[in-house]
Amino acid sequence: MKIPFSPPYIDEDVISEVVDSLKSGWITTGPKVRDLEKEVAKLSGVEYVACINSWTSGATLILKWFNIGPGDEVILPAYTYAATALVVLHAGAKPVMVDVNDDFTINSDEVAKAITAKTKAIFSVDFAGYPCNYDQLNAVIESKKELFQANSDEQNKLNRILLISDAAHSIGAKVQGKPVAVFSDICIYSFHAVKNLTTAEGGAICVNLPQPFNQEEEYKWLKLNSLNGQTKDAFAKSQAGSWRYDIVSQGLKINMPDISAAIGLAQLRKYDGTLLPKRREIYKLYNSKFGKYDWFQSPPFDEDNRSTSAHLFPLRIKGITEEMRDEIIQLISKKDISVNVHFIPLPMLSLFKNKGYNIKAYPRTYNNYSREISLPIYPQLGEKEVDFIVETIVESVNKVIK
Repeated sequence: MKIPFSPPYIDEDVISEVVDSLKSGWITTGPKVRDLEKEVAKLSGVEYVACINSWTSGATLILKWFNIGPGDEVILPAYTYAATALVVLHAGAKPVMVDVNDDFTINSDEVAKAITAKTKAIFSVDFAGYPCNYDQLNAVIESKKELFQANSDEQNKLNRILLISDAAHSIGAKVQGKPVAVFSDICIYSFHAVKNLTTAEGGAICVNLPQPFNQEEEYKWLKLNSLNGQTKDAFAKSQAGSWRYDIVSQGLKINMPDISAAIGLAQLRKYDGTLLPKRREIYKLYNSKFGKYDWFQSPPFDEDNRSTSAHLFPLRIKGITEEMRDEIIQLISKKDISVNVHFIPLPMLSLFKNKGYNIKAYPRTYNNYSREISLPIYPQLGEKEVDFIVETIVESVNKVIK
């Protein structure tokens, strides 16, 4: 039995929606993108969502909007994908890494210690789809307001550190029964091919800025600056007599095309009712089947008023080393089961090591990473496949730890 790690969910409805886009004669940014933005906004509990071509470009645009650059600092967890830190480097600012909790999410106490007068933003990361403790993060930001030094109109309006939710994993996750997007200023999803909801490549920025921000105006700014600072998108320009446009800012070119949005639209119609419940069902199956083994450490599911989107099932094995974990993965792979590790911590990657970051400063990050194996979890998996995965992992773990 061959089991891939995370194939995209492509059914006849997805194919039909894409074909509809192809037959329409319009495949770049247009009506399907607008429809996807509206549907993602409903799911997320916000009024305005701007779709872009990746999480990374969306985060880049937000740092540009908030005028974050040289001399500024942005706090983020050491345990995240490289893009979270790379966008900070691209902006010219300094990534300030902090350790995580046992549940993989950013440690609020460490965030509080890391805040200085140079801190302009915090990236929280909903690891594996499990939300951060946003109440704690917002309380820390409020407690440090006197340190904040604004250097732009937007920073003056907010008058505190900007909280950006890296929700690449967590569309559909909940905090206190509400979508994660309503607990930060800006929430950014990823719609990459392996994510819960995909557009092949893509992402979405959820706008949740407080007063005195005009959320509609900020949405318009995001849309304009995702298309080279151009006052009309290509679809609007294509309408009879509407050719004239202007360039009013130094924007980026990061818009999502309709042909990509079509994939996401078809999936989104089934997300709450079918796709997300199926992922959570598989998550619970894993927890139940591994629960009888004393080496198993259960990942967070529905705890502390936070519920996961079940993007990953991060299996942790008690009492093993990184080398033992790698040996277990090799044994699993021999059975044609694809597993993964999320993530190699930032301080262990050459780019960041060469900048002076040291994994020894992040003990919980390393402890989690060294024992973690990400298991296949997607709607197409049946219980037969789950049983085979569990049996193979149990056999592999027992062989190594004995």
